[in-house]
Amino acid sequence: MNISIILPDGSVQKRPAGVTPAEVAASIGARLARDAVAARLDGVAMDLNVPLDRDVRLEIVTVTSEEGLDILRHSTSHIMACAVGRLFEGVKFGFGPAIADGFYYDFDFPEPISADDLARIEEEMARIVQEDLRFERSEVPPDEARRIMTEAGQHFKVEQIDAIVADTDPSFVSLYRMGGFLDLCIGPHVPSSGRGRAFKLLSVAGAYWRGDVQRPQLQRIYGTAFAEEKQLKDYLHRLEEAERRDHRRVGKDLDLFSTDEELGQGLVLWLPRGAVLRRQIEEFSLKVNAGHGYQQVYTPHIANQAIYHRSGHIPKYEDMMYAPLDVDGVNYRVKPMNCPAHIKIYQTHKRSYRELPVRYAEFGTVYRYEPSGSLHGMLRVRGFTQDDAHIFCTPAQLPGEIMSVLDIVDEMMRAFGYQYKLYLATRPKVSLETASDQEWEQATEALRHALEARGAAYEVDEGGGTFYAPKIDAKVVDAIGREWQGPTIQVDLNLPKRFEVAYVGEDGAEHECVIVHRAVLGSMERFVGVLIEHFDGWFPVWLAPEQVRVLPITDAHHEYARKATARLHEAGIRASCDDRNEKTGYKVHQGAADKVPYLLIVGAREVQNGTVSVRSHPAGDEGAVPLEEFVARVTGEIERKDLPAGF
Repeated sequence: MNISIILPDGSVQKRPAGVTPAEVAASIGARLARDAVAARLDGVAMDLNVPLDRDVRLEIVTVTSEEGLDILRHSTSHIMACAVGRLFEGVKFGFGPAIADGFYYDFDFPEPISADDLARIEEEMARIVQEDLRFERSEVPPDEARRIMTEAGQHFKVEQIDAIVADTDPSFVSLYRMGGFLDLCIGPHVPSSGRGRAFKLLSVAGAYWRGDVQRPQLQRIYGTAFAEEKQLKDYLHRLEEAERRDHRRVGKDLDLFSTDEELGQGLVLWLPRGAVLRRQIEEFSLKVNAGHGYQQVYTPHIANQAIYHRSGHIPKYEDMMYAPLDVDGVNYRVKPMNCPAHIKIYQTHKRSYRELPVRYAEFGTVYRYEPSGSLHGMLRVRGFTQDDAHIFCTPAQLPGEIMSVLDIVDEMMRAFGYQYKLYLATRPKVSLETASDQEWEQATEALRHALEARGAAYEVDEGGGTFYAPKIDAKVVDAIGREWQGPTIQVDLNLPKRFEVAYVGEDGAEHECVIVHRAVLGSMERFVGVLIEHFDGWFPVWLAPEQVRVLPITDAHHEYARKATARLHEAGIRASCDDRNEKTGYKVHQGAADKVPYLLIVGAREVQNGTVSVRSHPAGDEGAVPLEEFVARVTGEIERKDLPAGF
């Protein structure tokens, strides 16, 4: 019997029943067969070796796609687990999924392992790859799967089976065998272990079973895998570059920020040079906001906790809030959000439609609990300052307001040398019930309209919105190609109802106000942490804490050097004079280590001619120029917010 196989381009193949997707791929071309890792049958992901017994729409999933690479990585996690099972008798297996850029697997070892064991595991993985073991799927009743895993002593797998049964009550569960390793897994997988040639194990970390601190602590091995060795090498190079740029190391070297255990974990101290950097960013943000009609406000750091009950933060987010403070018998909280306070500012007056839109902006410091194990320099902290803003507008004004925010996002991200990608995040499965389907649709369409009216390229993140709002997210791409969560624009369907936020319309009646949450920089701590790594500490001149350093060659040149420094100060340039009794080469080396964009060397010739010898990053020695010419050059770069070469 022949069946019809409909391919993505609409063409139809007539093939005998029992043909496999792998055979179809081979009939189309050798390259497709080589790159194929799985198939989609009527949209459902399956293994390449499944026999086709009916008419079907077939898509070959290749390793060059994101889905295909995830399948390869998940399969490599099984190869790693197989290797671990061979090397460590009695090991118990947890979860082993693909993740962004790689995979992990959780293990309960009889004795803890260390990073030194990774090389041995990699060697065994290489042997398994050479053996080219098939991934063999079987479907068995849950009771049979439970018996198999119980007899194997794999109690974590038994618990997984029980959870699957409780959630879906399936007639069968799927198991995958590769050599001597049997795992509970939905699949699909690559055809055989021979596909997993380009891999690397990266680290060992602790992980609680199912993320519950009350459950056993396992050991998690992280790794990565790619289709080709060159891709793996490029990725490992990016990891090395990321480690070299680590904001914790660079920030310490440049005296930008610090944390102190005695002061408290997750609380950032902005050192003087870091404070200068932060101030430049804040002043730029304030200027951009003012140009778009925002009014600056300030709100307290604590508030009566009743307002957070009303806002919904305590019911939804209490686990990230700090314990109440008793103030005259009333419980207060340090604020986790700025929104309720901005609403209260809006509600100090009854508002007419003629006043709208109202736009409030604040560098508001908030406090949220983060587990100590998740704290990470400036990127994950417990106290941080947001460039928070809220727009109060009518429904008719909403599309225009979103477009205005997108203009701000574009202006500010480009000033910092970021490319970015936009995502429209739609209603999640679990969402606010007090907002109607129509309200969700209207808010989502307003966001979509703004994106399309600007001609912006974007992707839809289905179900990626918050429980109270659809949103636009921007992910910025840094200098080494990493994506970071950046600006966000949310149309709130929660707080306007909870706080009865209204305006008086043309008809004289009160109407519910639209509230847009907007953060462009997000957390200042996180933004600067990422910025340090983005520029590797070599900030553009307009941002650099120290823009110019003057280096006199000998004592005889100190007076001229100090006058040159004073002239730079007069022009608004952040400059210093290094008149220590040190060799010029040493001072040049120190200036480069401090990542000062411009070093000006002055000796007898410069004193005589009224010039300065310029060394810049990355150009190096540029020769002597008149001091006033240099001043004009740098002030121009600052005014234009010029970026370093390559950005």
